[in-house]
Amino acid sequence: MAVGGLKKKRRIQLIIAAFVFLALATGLIGYALRDGISYFRSPTQVSETPPGPAETFRIGGLVEVGSLKRGEGKTIRFSVTDGNASIPVTYTGILPDLFKEGKGVVATGKLVGGTFEASEILAKHDENYMPKEVIDALKEQGNYVPPNGS
Repeated sequence: MAVGGLKKKRRIQLIIAAFVFLALATGLIGYALRDGISYFRSPTQVSETPPGPAETFRIGGLVEVGSLKRGEGKTIRFSVTDGNASIPVTYTGILPDLFKEGKGVVATGKLVGGTFEASEILAKHDENYMPKEVIDALKEQGNYVPPNGS
């Protein structure tokens, strides 16, 4: 009878050790990914509840028509809008070939002093594509028009 109790105790110890290992592995994965996770926000969400200057996030919408200004060097200024709010963006670098006014864009960066300082710009890759987050934000504002016009 003592052998059966020992097997049961050993099994419980193994189950507890497995849970501890699983919790530790999950924690380490979360810690490793913390810098790679960036949340998506629409211009309306950013204007209503601005994130702190240390928070990296993605903003998406349409490049506001008439807002694109090229500066000296590779610095570009434009605004991202969802039809309800508009956020000024600065970006230093080479823009994607498909970047145009009135087209969908997603930018990664930080909000500093009311201006979004982008570290990465993504533009749509064909005539019918727009990131799901951008479509959802435009639909929420009532400004989404499907590419085929229907």
